[in-house]
Amino acid sequence: MVNSEPLLPINSVEIQNGDLKEPPMPFSSDDLDGSSGNLISQFIHLLFVFLAWTFDAQLSFVNIFSDADPAWHCTSGDSSGASSCFSASTPCGLPPESWAWDFPAHASMISEWALECASPTVVGLPASAFFAGSLAGGILLATLSDSALGRKNMLLLSCLTMSLTGILTALAPDVWTYSALRFLCGFGRSTVCTTALILLSETVSGRWRDKVSIVGFLFFTLGFLSLPAIAYVNLASSWRTLYLWTSVPCACYSVLLCFFINESPRWLSVQGANKIDADASKSRSNFSTIKIIWDRKWASQRLIASMIAGFGIGMVYTGMPLNAGNLGTDIYLSTALNAVAEVPSALAALVIVGVTDRRLSVLGFTAACGALNIACVFLETKAWQMAAEVASFFSVCTAFDVLLIYCVEMFPTCVRGSAISLIRLAIVLGGAIAPMLVAVGRRLSFVSFGVFGVVIVFCGMATVCLPETKGRSIRDTMEEEEEGGDCRK
Repeated sequence: MVNSEPLLPINSVEIQNGDLKEPPMPFSSDDLDGSSGNLISQFIHLLFVFLAWTFDAQLSFVNIFSDADPAWHCTSGDSSGASSCFSASTPCGLPPESWAWDFPAHASMISEWALECASPTVVGLPASAFFAGSLAGGILLATLSDSALGRKNMLLLSCLTMSLTGILTALAPDVWTYSALRFLCGFGRSTVCTTALILLSETVSGRWRDKVSIVGFLFFTLGFLSLPAIAYVNLASSWRTLYLWTSVPCACYSVLLCFFINESPRWLSVQGANKIDADASKSRSNFSTIKIIWDRKWASQRLIASMIAGFGIGMVYTGMPLNAGNLGTDIYLSTALNAVAEVPSALAALVIVGVTDRRLSVLGFTAACGALNIACVFLETKAWQMAAEVASFFSVCTAFDVLLIYCVEMFPTCVRGSAISLIRLAIVLGGAIAPMLVAVGRRLSFVSFGVFGVVIVFCGMATVCLPETKGRSIRDTMEEEEEGGDCRK
């Protein structure tokens, strides 16, 4: 007999009307007594939820390499333009005979479609379209995991859409079609991380909730960290192969997802309770959960403050990896360092959520991130700039991780999916703006680093008005949350 608390909770979600006859995940401490089958089932469930983070990271940041500003060099083909070529910072306007790309033109979408003279808006359009799609998906899909689809089906739909549009992206004939497909990919993946986080939080016992959430963040880091390796292996290949390398495995994963993960027992319990009252069930719309939040002052205040903080964190979290190339350092090295920085940030978050207040942690790391971003503007040595940039990314990653755990604990099960999706929406909105600032920052570094620093400091200050959740259990209904005594009415 194992006396320790089970990884997955004891579930008793059989509803009196018989709609849910069988508990979805009937694991208790008794089940862990030498029952390898149950242990394996639990492990497979968690592993498949974790993997959603990995594919989301790959398809979110693949444009770092597919849309990279390609290196070029002067040639001796045109002696009259040689002097102007060697003094030029970009090949735009130079005679075609006086310069050439370092790698084949198909290595980057910029060189393949001759966008070296295009405006920053056009060059940054695919990346911005991706995050704009995430923004639209966050609005339209935000409440489906709380209502019609549930956690499992929402995750399945998101991963499948993300992977199929990623495969189609490899066939894009021009930058406009490419941008449209990136928009659809962003739309599909808009709820991947939030749904996976909620599914993890609701299918493990309280003792393990923080730990498995951090492991999920590490799997996101694994996906991010794999990109430089994939891109380096395909260094002289077409940028389209990067999308196939990341999208095809995700499509296969989406199919297996149907069979190897279970629905959230908390969601099933809440849904089953709602089904007892048939009239209430009929009157419930997909967006009723947002109304429930908005009708309660304490809930709407929490949501608005969390979204403000998420906006600043999202802008810097997305912008820093894209902006690393503006430091003039090797893009593979800088991206790898940023990806590696996510590992200690996740471990730091694991320690922090166990010993320190969530509110103070988010406030402190956003302030540190802002200061380091501003330092990048004034530092002149590339090595020091890279060190400050990596430290800044470490800070924003830690703030990101803690904020998501914080928000999961602040909202009850009946509205948690909608609330976290809306907060994620604010994060994505910040991310959608970041590529434009990065494109301008290729010429004026203070526009990107400076704006990032100021925005995240001021947005992070919004957490001052949030309640502390350290040490408390997550709740299922609004009434339970109000009875907890920490709601501002």
